[in-house]
Amino acid sequence: MPLGPLTFCVSRYRTQNMRKTYKFRLYPTRKQETLLNRQMEECRWLYNHFPEQRRDSWKQDGVGLSLYDQIGTLPSLKKERPSLERVYSQTLQNVAVRVDLAFQAFFRRVKNGENPGYPRFKGKGQYSSLTFPQWNSGCDLTGKGLRLSKVGTIPLVLHRPVEGKIKTCTVLRSSTGKWWVMLSCENVPERVLPANPRPVGIDVGIRTFATLSDETVIENPKFLK
Repeated sequence: MPLGPLTFCVSRYRTQNMRKTYKFRLYPTRKQETLLNRQMEECRWLYNHFPEQRRDSWKQDGVGLSLYDQIGTLPSLKKERPSLERVYSQTLQNVAVRVDLAFQAFFRRVKNGENPGYPRFKGKGQYSSLTFPQWNSGCDLTGKGLRLSKVGTIPLVLHRPVEGKIKTCTVLRSSTGKWWVMLSCENVPERVLPANPRPVGIDVGIRTFATLSDETVIENPKFLK
């Protein structure tokens, strides 16, 4: 049964410190795709190495390694494994952050009396994203696409404007082999409706989000795009 127009009072609303993540399709060349895949494999190796490093430190010396301890080992690891130089330094540091979060969750569950499994290793192809934790440091947007350190400028479809201040950038390889970039923004402009104390009739539509009784048309915000 179709719904008729809804009537209620529209008032001003305000959201403080809004955050938003934008997702755009990337179209890397074959060479760029090879570089990205190689970087992900290096990050996968590092992700598997860090838990082993923690375990060995505890068994041999009775010392637990922190996030910053492991980040501090990166220069020596690069000497032992030169292929790590293929990856931007802050992206390697983010691998340590991911491992640390996994251990935090592990110890939290142990503290709650659970019996969780030790953080798992990742198999080949299971590390599928690269994070640049600081915008304009190893990553930025140009007129031609997304520029990444050690990869180059990757064409992308910027199908909507990016609002707010970009904080982080994550390049993602989907299970179907498509490439995406996630731009995490903060201080996104607020959406403020004009104050209107009078009842307003609203007719919810398909092409437009809604049409008001005063002939105001609210466009579809397309949040899922």
